[in-house]
Amino acid sequence: MTASGNKGWRRALHSTRRWLPSVARTVGITLLTLVIISVVFRATAPFLISIGIVRTGIEDDMSRWTGYRAEIQGAPTIDFWPTPRVTLNQVTIRERKADGKVIGHVESLSADFSLLAALRGRADFHEFHFLRPVIYVRRDDTGLIDWTNAGLLGRAIDRIEKSPIGSPVISSSQDAKIGGVTVEDGTVEMTDDKSGRLFRLDGVNADISWPRLSKPMSAVLLARLNGQDIKVDFSSEQPLLLFAGKNVQAKTTFSSPLIHGTFTGITNITDYSALAGNLDLAIPDMPSFLSWSGERLPGSATLKNLSLNADISTVREGMRFNNLNFVLNDAAASGVMDYVYSGTEKPKISGTLAFDTMNLNPFLAAFSMRLAASTAIDTLLYGNPLQRLDLDLRLSAKTAALGPFQFDNIGASLLVSGGKAKFDIGDSGFESGRLTAHLEVTEQNFNGGGKLQISIRDADFGGLFTRLKLQGPLPLATGSLDLALSTDRPIWAANLGDVAGKLRFWSKSGSFRQFNVSTFRALATQKNFFRMSDVGDTAFDFNSIELDASFAKGSAEVQNAEIVGRNESLNLSGVVPFRSNSLALSGTLKATDPASQADLPSLPFFIGGTWPDAIISPATPLLQKAPAP
Repeated sequence: MTASGNKGWRRALHSTRRWLPSVARTVGITLLTLVIISVVFRATAPFLISIGIVRTGIEDDMSRWTGYRAEIQGAPTIDFWPTPRVTLNQVTIRERKADGKVIGHVESLSADFSLLAALRGRADFHEFHFLRPVIYVRRDDTGLIDWTNAGLLGRAIDRIEKSPIGSPVISSSQDAKIGGVTVEDGTVEMTDDKSGRLFRLDGVNADISWPRLSKPMSAVLLARLNGQDIKVDFSSEQPLLLFAGKNVQAKTTFSSPLIHGTFTGITNITDYSALAGNLDLAIPDMPSFLSWSGERLPGSATLKNLSLNADISTVREGMRFNNLNFVLNDAAASGVMDYVYSGTEKPKISGTLAFDTMNLNPFLAAFSMRLAASTAIDTLLYGNPLQRLDLDLRLSAKTAALGPFQFDNIGASLLVSGGKAKFDIGDSGFESGRLTAHLEVTEQNFNGGGKLQISIRDADFGGLFTRLKLQGPLPLATGSLDLALSTDRPIWAANLGDVAGKLRFWSKSGSFRQFNVSTFRALATQKNFFRMSDVGDTAFDFNSIELDASFAKGSAEVQNAEIVGRNESLNLSGVVPFRSNSLALSGTLKATDPASQADLPSLPFFIGGTWPDAIISPATPLLQKAPAP
């Protein structure tokens, strides 16, 4: 640095030393003066401010806000450090008329207030804290809270309701200041005229930030509902419009141990059909959630968990769930669903769901409308959820299960409407063959009975019997089956004795396991009785099977069962009672080719006892030699 530059810096520093001390002294004196004034002001404030002014001011403020009459019974207390704050005990809000109904009660109310405003003879409150408040509200048939329009909040809401679209939201005179509101251990009781139910929230703790009526609002609420802790987070840019029953953008999150859900988008507290946005919902324990919510759904024990994510949009008289991702009992599905309702008909759920893997048990359990004895009276009083709505669902899955039965590439539909319910499997792979089915609950509000029809073509029944570990002589073959059953009793009350119908089974070539036809013929010529297990050492190969049977009064009547082998054939007929698992059949073992009848004479016999080790009794003792092998 040059010598001239050094001289310039020295002159600047010398000048600073002259004026800096005076500035520091001035600032220090000013700050000290402000501190002294503040301390003196706060020290003398209790003598300068009238408690009556503060008490009257907060009474007037609450009355002005609510439109009702606020009454303070306890003596107020005022604190001035660290901020001026007033606390009022035993505050009651009631209708203005004589002996008016109590709208709410607050054990203790505290609020910050302005010292300068109080010194001027008026009160200006903010940052309210309510301790153990109890609020009673009523939701009318239109969905709005029945609150007087005489208060500042009510008048602002009324202005919004009557304002045309595009007009200013609120006038500057009505844009009142609120600030922060906290609630500790509160209670809210709401009577809902629309549903006739009483809702009660206990242990309410809330933290609300709402600077002014025209400003955004955020709120966090903790409460206890029906014995469960819940948390609600809410935020909106235009909360006043929401309270007026208008459509607003908002985000709401509801969480508890039994359910968690978030909705982001257009919200309306009076018209749910106006909802439009994204819904994310998870219910980890469906039976517990249904019990907590007061709903009783038949077959709910088979429902474990449910979650969904969808974009909700409005359709005529309802809502549509687009881009729906749905998980039930850990089985994932995607599709589209509609929820439609009108004032004259039942609500209706319709749509299409595509599963990767689907368990049909919950659908059929709920579909059958089974009623447990403990819930029958409640259902008669309040109605089953499935009887209060109509369904029209189309279901598909790559794989599906119904108990031990497995299906692939299944297409099904579920229809509940007009007192009837139908479940159809239009097409499905089943044991390397094809299956179609139809289950129907008939009229008289699901009390008129039902019917079941199943058609199976070219299925591997041998593999099915083996996988199900069924015991006894059974055909191992590829076959087809037609089954038609019906009952005139309610599905949930019917038993096997109430079912009637027909069955037809036919198959291609195969083997009849655990049936040695040569030993059977030999024992029939030697003994009056023997067991099926005595002839179960080998299988009987056959060319075809045809079976026709009917069902009635708890039994199956076999009209004809013909098992055609290469050399010998079996014919059976008789009765099989379901309850006792017993058999009462007559049969004939004869030569397949009539030309061989001399070597294989006709052998009549009876089958009794119980399955699978039935007892065989030849019709007459046949004193003939067993045929040479």
